[in-house]
Amino acid sequence: MTGTLTPSRTAPRARVRTVSPLRTELRRGLGPWSGAAVAVVVLVTMYGKAPAWQSRWADVTGLLHVAVALLGGPLALAAGAWQGGRDRRRGTTELWESVPRSRLSRLLVSVAPSALWPVAGALLADAVCLLATRPYVSGGRPRLELLAADAVALASLGALGHLVGRLVPRRLTAPLLGVVGYVGLGVGTYAGGAARWLSPALEYRWAWGRPVWWFAPVSAGWTAGLALAALLAYGARTARSRALAVVPLAVAVGAAALILRLPADEGPWRPDPSMIRPVCDGGTPRVCVTALDRKLLPSVSEVLAPVNARLRGLPGAPARWSVGPLDARPGDVQLLDPAADAVRGRIERPDLYRNFAVMQLFSDTCRPGDLTGPDAERAMTVNAAVIQWLAPTPGGFGPDVAGTRPYIDRLNSRSPAAQRDYLARYLAANTCHPDEVPVP
Repeated sequence: MTGTLTPSRTAPRARVRTVSPLRTELRRGLGPWSGAAVAVVVLVTMYGKAPAWQSRWADVTGLLHVAVALLGGPLALAAGAWQGGRDRRRGTTELWESVPRSRLSRLLVSVAPSALWPVAGALLADAVCLLATRPYVSGGRPRLELLAADAVALASLGALGHLVGRLVPRRLTAPLLGVVGYVGLGVGTYAGGAARWLSPALEYRWAWGRPVWWFAPVSAGWTAGLALAALLAYGARTARSRALAVVPLAVAVGAAALILRLPADEGPWRPDPSMIRPVCDGGTPRVCVTALDRKLLPSVSEVLAPVNARLRGLPGAPARWSVGPLDARPGDVQLLDPAADAVRGRIERPDLYRNFAVMQLFSDTCRPGDLTGPDAERAMTVNAAVIQWLAPTPGGFGPDVAGTRPYIDRLNSRSPAAQRDYLARYLAANTCHPDEVPVP
């Protein structure tokens, strides 16, 4: 009788789930809260200034640059210091050092939350603001390389704060370091000469320019080099290993040397020919803006339409209204930057913008000795009256010039033909010579 062989059944092996120390560190402590704090602070700040940046990529990236560095930087320093001093405050330093990894490896894992979470919060705020700007910009592109350099600077500040927290594990270290960081970043923006471009919080807003191609990576090398040098010097056990800190320190010094060679005023910015190309409407007088603001052209043309209706065809009327750094031509009248008064693609105060345009039209550059004599006061009153007649000053803006109302009433009482005749005579007169100014 032969027996049957039955296969032996063995109990299934339990799966051992290994958890990465980096993942554990990223999920515990103050790291996630620091990222959320940076995102909230930057977004709240940007929301309060939304009308100032939603028309141009240069404006939104410039304000994000300042908000992330000047507000997120101190938060990253303080959160990093608190995270860095946590193990010593809890008395778990020996337990952490018993992990079978090198000291530098353990240091990099523990620094990761202090460096990465503030960057995550800043990048989230960047993405939200860029998406909010996209429907209203006319041209160009966001300077993502500059935002990336800002993220590197923020990570470096978080890492440096972590090291300070390890060296001085006191509860007051974090808030004091945050205050010192805010003051230091703010004061650094007032440095003289090209040294101010070393500050990660310096505001730069050159709407019609672009940075030289190497500025963003060199700026990142400047801040990251300092942080990596400090990490290597602290985390290495032997003198030979500490000598490796010279490499990132040399990178930081070389990057700083390049930045210090920039012009003190313009810094890394150079004119962008594609942004200063004129875009004009078909009206008379013409309204011309740069390609950077071509989406604002319909709004600017609509604002100036009532004035153009009265100036059209008159001798002495402007050849065109120009906005931005366009090539000046005879008969041009320079207008205010429309993006400064625009909200989501439209001029917010058309009455105020129109009034300023007319003031520019009648703003003669007089020499010393002009506007004198017995008719000087009357000439200035007539000038104010003509401006108010063409484009009344909104209430609360600018002083009321006494004596203008009779002249305005006389102009309003005339026929359209008589009004055009007087306006032609006024445009032909030299308003710097009071005796030539015609009285309505």
